[in-house]
Amino acid sequence: MPEPNPRQRDLIESLDGPHLVDAGAGTGKTFAVTRRYANILDSTAADPDDILLVTFTRNAAAEMRDRIVARTDYDLTQLQDAPISTFHAYAYQILRRYGHEAPTHLGLDERIPQSLDLVEDEVQERTRFRTFVSQFEDRHPEHEDVFAALSDPASLRSLIAELAAKGVIPTTDGWFRGSGALLDGDREAFLDAFHEANEPVEGANGYNQSDARKGIAGRLDSEMGPYGPDAPAYDDIVDYPQVDEQWVAAAFDEDRSALRSFVHDLYVEYLAFALGRNYLTQSLLLVLTFVLLCEDDRARAEVRHEYMMIDEFQDTNELQFKLALLLSGTDNICVVGDWKQSIYGFQYTTVENIQHFGERLDRYRAALNRDRERVPYEVGDIERIALTENYRSTSSILEFAEDSLTIPATNGEDLDVEAIEAEMTDLDATNHVDNSRIELVTHERELELVLDRVQHVVDNPDYAVEKHDEPTVEDEASDEAKAEAERARLDTPDYGDIAVFTRKRAFARDLIEAAEDHDVPVGYEGGIELFDTDQAKLLLAWLRIVEADDDRGWAVVLEEAGYTLAHAEELLDSEAYPEAMVTFREELRATETLGGLVRRVFDRYGFDGPYADGLVEELTNLHGSTVYTRGEAIEFLEANLDAGATPEIDANPGEDAVTLQTIHSAKGLEYPIVVLANLNERAFPHYGRPDASRIRFDDTIGLRQTQVLDTSPDRPHVFDSWQYDVLSGALPSSYDEERRLLYVAMTRAKRHLLCTAGDEPSNFFTELDREPTTVDPEVTPVERDPPTETGLSVSPPNREGPVQAGVHDIMDDSVYDEVTEGEGTEFGTAVHDFAEAYALGEDVDPSGPGADEQAEIAAFVDGLSGTVSPEQTVICPLDGDPRIVLSGIVDLLHVTPERVDIVDYKTDRQRVAHAEYRTQLSVYHHVLSAEYPHREIRPIIYYTADDERVKIEPLSEAELRECAERALLR
Repeated sequence: MPEPNPRQRDLIESLDGPHLVDAGAGTGKTFAVTRRYANILDSTAADPDDILLVTFTRNAAAEMRDRIVARTDYDLTQLQDAPISTFHAYAYQILRRYGHEAPTHLGLDERIPQSLDLVEDEVQERTRFRTFVSQFEDRHPEHEDVFAALSDPASLRSLIAELAAKGVIPTTDGWFRGSGALLDGDREAFLDAFHEANEPVEGANGYNQSDARKGIAGRLDSEMGPYGPDAPAYDDIVDYPQVDEQWVAAAFDEDRSALRSFVHDLYVEYLAFALGRNYLTQSLLLVLTFVLLCEDDRARAEVRHEYMMIDEFQDTNELQFKLALLLSGTDNICVVGDWKQSIYGFQYTTVENIQHFGERLDRYRAALNRDRERVPYEVGDIERIALTENYRSTSSILEFAEDSLTIPATNGEDLDVEAIEAEMTDLDATNHVDNSRIELVTHERELELVLDRVQHVVDNPDYAVEKHDEPTVEDEASDEAKAEAERARLDTPDYGDIAVFTRKRAFARDLIEAAEDHDVPVGYEGGIELFDTDQAKLLLAWLRIVEADDDRGWAVVLEEAGYTLAHAEELLDSEAYPEAMVTFREELRATETLGGLVRRVFDRYGFDGPYADGLVEELTNLHGSTVYTRGEAIEFLEANLDAGATPEIDANPGEDAVTLQTIHSAKGLEYPIVVLANLNERAFPHYGRPDASRIRFDDTIGLRQTQVLDTSPDRPHVFDSWQYDVLSGALPSSYDEERRLLYVAMTRAKRHLLCTAGDEPSNFFTELDREPTTVDPEVTPVERDPPTETGLSVSPPNREGPVQAGVHDIMDDSVYDEVTEGEGTEFGTAVHDFAEAYALGEDVDPSGPGADEQAEIAAFVDGLSGTVSPEQTVICPLDGDPRIVLSGIVDLLHVTPERVDIVDYKTDRQRVAHAEYRTQLSVYHHVLSAEYPHREIRPIIYYTADDERVKIEPLSEAELRECAERALLR
């Protein structure tokens, strides 16, 4: 077992009071944190329930739990329920246990059920939000001007998540604890920053234009074309050499009351919408946990801990910092992290939490205690500990990486290099042999260049890396002896010693295909935009054609076939499509399975590579026991394409293969040799905001619209907001996180680092402290044994935890084989859609097929005296080994003070599946029994054809588990 170094020992043995630990890359923070946890147990009266250890991934929590078990007398079973967790997982436990009434503190009528579903899948969340925002728009005609200026209302989901991370929380009639004031921005801070940026710059020939003028002039159009008729003239705003301050102040002070009202209504109603359907997003989960701990003194006292440790503190947001204070019973708060590795701003983290830890701790504590004591301890002096011994990289790589933090991202960016260097803690390499090669290479064919450099490195003694474990030397040995032992461990590298990193997934996608073309073993790990590939788009096009002769599908197919735009439009208008395409359409329509259809499309276009394989698996293998219908496949592909979904996939070309990853996914990992690719303009650094949201929030300028509707009667039109462009142009762009991302990429390398660029290298390449070399790439196909598995595969769901399934997965579908008559699926869908709409109070009338059944349902709903809630998602955990979690949707809940009716509509006339329906409703019964323990729960099947309601006697929980095990585990 290795012994801690002196700085690590300081951390392990310092237990009382607040601690801020600067844990640089490769300094063994996990080792030190878990040792500290074990020392608390060994040297104090605390037990595991007294220590809250927060990490940011489930894998990190599991690793820490395993390490603690190895250092203490506790076994894994005893620590299984210990609070070693992510923020979200712990908040979920708190809400499930104490939070039933939490929404009432915001004025909401909804409650948090035991069956609460945490939605973590982005596509699923986006789909639900689209449903909500469509209904919201219909309910709020007063907000039509704001909606008119939106290109994609679904983007508002990200705005809500950002406000939640900042601690901005709505109530039904205002803002929780005055948090809405943040939407105004900080006028004083903005003007101070503006005045500094508006000072003219002294150039060689006298004063030049100020940075503020340069920024604003770059945003505004000289003709003022994109702005509304009330916008000031360009020359009024952009004076020389400075900006006229009156227009900047006027832009800041624009009336935003309508925008604030819109965002408030949207936010609070989405919270109610989610609760009404028994789910929360990760951001809303933390919001309600914070509200609970602020307002419920008993719950807060119950969940306080004597010791708090937070790993990767640079990745927290403001709300998580405040939650940490509420969860602490003392000031024994230890935060561990590295500001230089804060790279998740797109998830609304804030690096200032660790950079200004002391100031924020005092400020947040004072704010939480403003009206009554919520943080019951004084905060002592903060002990600062820096872990400086790096166990990963050589001195050369560490110095080179630190220099990257002072590289300007653009030619005009002005960096305070001295301030950045003063904030850095130098790291000391612990190895004794520095054989690092750090190289910059460039060529216009960069994909081939990367593969060429990989092959140049393999088996090359100039790039030797650790390959052998022996010999070892004692700690007391001389440095020369240690260096000799280290050199003995070095040997030539193979493909598996190399990792290629890229800032953008698109480059990774192209490199996979280039590697396939040249037979170079490159394996991709992590998320990739699989649904934005040519394979996915052509598959979606043919699915649209087969399902409904959709013009969007024909347009893509005709374009791919080389038709001109004019010719394609002519064919679309006449529907006289080429005979070969029509024949192929009919062949696809006759194909019985979705998998067969997908393969036919890919065969037609010669798609036999990794993306085709990945799409087939996504659509046919990994979504339960049944596969998608064509219509469902269209919805699935569209939703993933809209969301920019990046499923976790692996390309497996064999054991000895290069690893390809995005930089974000590589954080926390290490490789002997790193190739940092695509250091090109507009790729790395990445410029601008990654989304196209028309409503944005910034701490300084507050809540703003980037485009607005001018309602002039002669010409209503959506214009760019001159106010937003002036304000955003007046402040300098920040590329600090991009520099930190560059630093993270470099510090993954243990021995050697190569950087590559194409014909437009960015400052992140040209400003590095090495002379670039141009290399004419030459790639040689690699002869190797075929791997056991080839191509791209989607990672299967993690089955180490509970077995999750839908309620229909445990029902015996074979009973439907006996059906000899019926109205079909479309009939049943129409009846259910009507029932949902009618229960929601929408203006619908019985019509079309099933009108008689719809009328009976309407009369039934009208006769109910309690509260009705349609389409309610329920989650039913069944304890045992393994734990089984079933989910389903209740057609209608009818709640009265005395009882709860669970109503499930069935349109089949023969009732052949009545026994299976009992299984289905038994799941719902157990969930609602836990939710309403003092009311009668009545599971009812409503056979619509006969207008008959049949009460069901539910299975016991033991019988239900036996049924689930039989279907899922045997």
